[in-house]
Amino acid sequence: MRIDWNVPITMDDGVVLRADVFAPTKPGRYPVIMSYGPYAKGLAFQEGYPSAWNRMAEKHPDVTAGSSNLYQSWEVVDPEKWVPHDYVCVRVDSRGCGCSEGVVDPWSPREAKDFHDCIEWAAAQPWSNGKIGLSGISYYATNQWQVAGLQPPHLAAICTWEGFADFYRDLCYHGGILCTFAKNWYDMQVKTVQYGLGPRGAKSRVTGEPVCGVAELSDAELARNRRDFGGDIAAHPLNDDWHKTRSAAWDKVTVPLLSAANWGGQPLHPRGNFEGFMRAASENKWLEVHGIEHWTHFYTDYGRELQLKFFDHFLHGKDNGWRDQPRVFLQVRHVDRFVPRGESEWPLARTQWTKLHLDPAALTLGREPAGRETKVSFDALGDGVTFLSAPFPQEAEITGPMAARLVVSSSTTDADLFLVVRVFSPDMKEVTFQGAIDPHAPVAQGWLRASHRKLDKTLSTPWRPYHTHDEEQPLSPGEAVALDIEIWPTSIVVPAGHRLALTVRGKDYVYPGGSGGRLSNFKNELTGCGPFLHDDPDDRPADVYGGTTTLHIGGGKEAWLLVPFIPAAAGDTTAAEPAVTAVTSPVEGVRPRDAGVKPR
Repeated sequence: MRIDWNVPITMDDGVVLRADVFAPTKPGRYPVIMSYGPYAKGLAFQEGYPSAWNRMAEKHPDVTAGSSNLYQSWEVVDPEKWVPHDYVCVRVDSRGCGCSEGVVDPWSPREAKDFHDCIEWAAAQPWSNGKIGLSGISYYATNQWQVAGLQPPHLAAICTWEGFADFYRDLCYHGGILCTFAKNWYDMQVKTVQYGLGPRGAKSRVTGEPVCGVAELSDAELARNRRDFGGDIAAHPLNDDWHKTRSAAWDKVTVPLLSAANWGGQPLHPRGNFEGFMRAASENKWLEVHGIEHWTHFYTDYGRELQLKFFDHFLHGKDNGWRDQPRVFLQVRHVDRFVPRGESEWPLARTQWTKLHLDPAALTLGREPAGRETKVSFDALGDGVTFLSAPFPQEAEITGPMAARLVVSSSTTDADLFLVVRVFSPDMKEVTFQGAIDPHAPVAQGWLRASHRKLDKTLSTPWRPYHTHDEEQPLSPGEAVALDIEIWPTSIVVPAGHRLALTVRGKDYVYPGGSGGRLSNFKNELTGCGPFLHDDPDDRPADVYGGTTTLHIGGGKEAWLLVPFIPAAAGDTTAAEPAVTAVTSPVEGVRPRDAGVKPR
């Protein structure tokens, strides 16, 4: 490779960004794979994120094979595996981070404009054929949705690998409840690589130069050169223009795209990947869904070869069979493996949407609605109540988005609902999965603050309630209101003898088996939700959210979980549905007395 370090790119306001360019040594013009983000392009993956790297390298030797791994960097392509295929790899440090000067303002309109101008800069370089593709995970995927909406003339294709798209609903406020991830992420992963740290920051393992530039700024200067990101989020509790200008504009995203989601990525990225596939205006769009850790499959042969085939077609113009690729390619999740399967659409057209009704007397999920009204109450900041199906008489696949209807009252003027879809083995041990971050993730999750129950009637569907989050509608204490709650898409093939459960809680899910340890780039232990917690005391004051929450079920008050059962084979119109009936035996760990539930 020919490598040019810290190439200057001057923005329209005079701020100079810096890019590293990895190019073939042979003369020519080549398509470009570009990334733009804040993680310091010169910081080695192995040094900046050692626990993630070591786990991936140990379990997936194909990641490290065929490369010196000297140029590996967090969540972007390894140029040693792309340049030989006649690509130029360009990594740009975003404004205020790494070697790029300026003020840090994550996912801001200013950043999107910078990204647009970097794309057009690359298209004009003598080593470029004018076709620019965008690639990367997480931050490097999310800002692809943003810049694609600006429609740079030379943007030819994007691969958004696990990238959220709705700033309010996906990142900041889940169902209207503040998530503390973004504030903590900013402290751990952005401030640590801010431009101006100079020799106080890390050094490049290749060049020996500071990855945060040679300039050394004081702590006061550094603070002035970055937004108070957590404070900005807290100052915007509704989905106002501040959030909307940082979110995807689907009608303007027309570029060919490959959207790659992770079943275990709740509660951050996968919603954006599914929404992007469904709502982007692009005629040429594909959806891939996988499992295991957030970063792994981007680097494995499976993921890399899929991306290469996509970019080869749209950037090199190769007739390589990509057009025959299924529009939807799923790694269907089983309790012990993933099974690949091609589909034509999302949600799947043959889905048999099935309401499993909550029975308040037996705390079960079943086919028939409850009879007379019964109330189930629990501590509004507590572990809540679990409704459990009977053992499935045969294997059954659940793949798709889910939703729930609850009728709820509170002893105060609001209530936060945390919904968790779970699977239990025949001996009543919970079956969890390696999530994108947490090693013990449940099947699916959903959230809603009762005062945010207002629906957008034009965008809502039975399987994906869509809340406006543009006003608060406080509760009157004791008054029951209906809530439609979005549960993010999932996939699980439930084995015969296993049970499905819905837990309605007043706080984040906690894996009952204990901590999953820590990763080097997150503040908290991994206890089931990874770093995606809703534990800000200012957002959930006890006088409002610490009362008693009551579920009203029966007597015309419907309460159900909408489940996307998938027939055993494509074209089969008879559902492989479980006979979900009442549970007659007590279930250890989810009985009313264990969960602090008061049925009456």
